[in-house]
Amino acid sequence: MRRVILAVTGTIAGLVALLSFKSHVPSAPVAATAGGPGGTSSSSTSSSSSSSSSGGQTEVVPGAFPQGSIAKNLPAGEAAVDGKVASTAYGPVQIQLIKKNGKIVKVAVLVQPTNTLHDVQIGEFAFPKLISETLAAQGGKIDAVSGASYTSAGYIQSLQSALDKRS
Repeated sequence: MRRVILAVTGTIAGLVALLSFKSHVPSAPVAATAGGPGGTSSSSTSSSSSSSSSGGQTEVVPGAFPQGSIAKNLPAGEAAVDGKVASTAYGPVQIQLIKKNGKIVKVAVLVQPTNTLHDVQIGEFAFPKLISETLAAQGGKIDAVSGASYTSAGYIQSLQSALDKRS
């Protein structure tokens, strides 16, 4: 009889401990990105202002890749081409190409997923790789970045729409 009472008491204590356990949730705020030194587009500015107006959220500015419109004061012979906004599971992706004599010379990210800090971190990781592949390949035939499948697919979709436009 004692064994049964000890087993039941131990089981109840274990269940109480398990049910009262609170998992650690990172206290990272929802992040928004601001455009880099090249300026900002109206769409990234509006997403930045709308997410920062919800109160108490900090702003993370990724600096590893060009963000915002880089089409200001372009030298002669260069043309900016914006890709269409590609919807992904985590948010929209839009890029801008700078072409000179039919060759891609610069790529910037106009819009990226910024719903969570993790989205921003994935962008910081994936976009520089995607941009360097784009500049090397000079086209839309680039590989996706492992761990950023949705972001890569959105980037490639926006890139292809920009390439399809003739400037």
